[in-house]
Amino acid sequence: MPKSDIHPKWFKNTPILCDGKPLCYVGSTKSQLQIDVWLANHPFYTKSQIIVDSEGRVERFMKKYQLTSTDE
Repeated sequence: MPKSDIHPKWFKNTPILCDGKPLCYVGSTKSQLQIDVWLANHPFYTKSQIIVDSEGRVERFMKKYQLTSTDE
């Protein structure tokens, strides 16, 4: 016999939030989803050179490969 009650709770209308604003609703096992980058603020689509740094990852990468910043 298959085990009962092993599946996580499913939320039909989970909001996807960016900067506290809901972007859309999807089905998910989480009650809400928080994102940092999406189509409207992604550097590729906005044609900007702003690097979104999450938890110092850019600095750690630059230090690891001994690169200098190209900011102008």
